[in-house]
Amino acid sequence: MPTTSATGANNSASAGTGAQESIMLELVDESGNTIGTAEKLSAHQSPGLLHRAFSVFLFDEQGRLLIQQRALGKYHSPGVWSNTCCGHPYPGESPFAAAARRTHEELGLSPSLLAEAGTVRYNHPDPASGLVEQEYNHLFVGLAQASLDPDPEEVGDTAFVTAEELAKRHAKEPFSAWFMTVLDAARPAIRELTGDAAGW
Repeated sequence: MPTTSATGANNSASAGTGAQESIMLELVDESGNTIGTAEKLSAHQSPGLLHRAFSVFLFDEQGRLLIQQRALGKYHSPGVWSNTCCGHPYPGESPFAAAARRTHEELGLSPSLLAEAGTVRYNHPDPASGLVEQEYNHLFVGLAQASLDPDPEEVGDTAFVTAEELAKRHAKEPFSAWFMTVLDAARPAIRELTGDAAGW
């Protein structure tokens, strides 16, 4: 599993979060090759356009996963729990750089370690909003060893959870439509990072 320090990888300008701002995403084919761009909201309108995305899973030294509750003001999947951070690279931006950038923008945290954990392709409609996640998702796992300073426009709450605590929370609270798909795809790398004793 290739690993790289992500410290200092968040020097790009902050991304806007308002739905009224025009944010462009990178469209890809089924193999992950770039084929064009599309505006963020239009790419998520049914039936959805396949685009590049990333998902980050950060753990503390006890092997607990940092999850976040998406802010209530977000136009897509507000108020639900999800993985540490997820989002979309700008056109031409590497998924690794985007993952480090957005983790810092959303949580005020630069991972002390960030490693590639493969990719997963999925199609997840969100019944609540009518939007669709057609994504070619680059997965990353790493370590969170600094204090958090979440952006309230992005993050409603955060929690560090064990595998057992996550299972209980997932059974009774709403999570993002894509959460289990990306978690299951990242599990081999998560186990390599946290060890068998953590139970992931």
